Amino acid sequence: MSNYRILEPNELAESFKALSNPNRLLIFQRLLSCCEPGTVCSADTVNGFCVGELGEDLAVAPSTLSHHIKELQRAGLIKTQRRGKNIECFVDADKVGILKEFFSGYALNSEPEN
Repeated sequence: MSNYRILEPNELAESFKALSNPNRLLIFQRLLSCCEPGTVCSADTVNGFCVGELGEDLAVAPSTLSHHIKELQRAGLIKTQRRGKNIECFVDADKVGILKEFFSGYALNSEPEN
């Protein structure tokens, strides 16, 4: 039995919309690499990336990077936490679990087309 709540279609659409931008998808993928596979990421258990580190190879202006991070945060995919003068970003493990279950359930319940 799942411990995750079911997302409404609008919430799912917001997640997919946020990830539809190649730069945001790359940022999200970098954040996913912060923890070992199968572990839960949180501000207390993982060394997240500082905002500047996330944009190192993206060739986008700092203001654009900030916008992408805000969009991922608004969609509930990432969280941020201030540590001194830095802002660390990390994946919201609950949201990732919900999306994982969504895709797992979809794959298990879908009928192959003829």
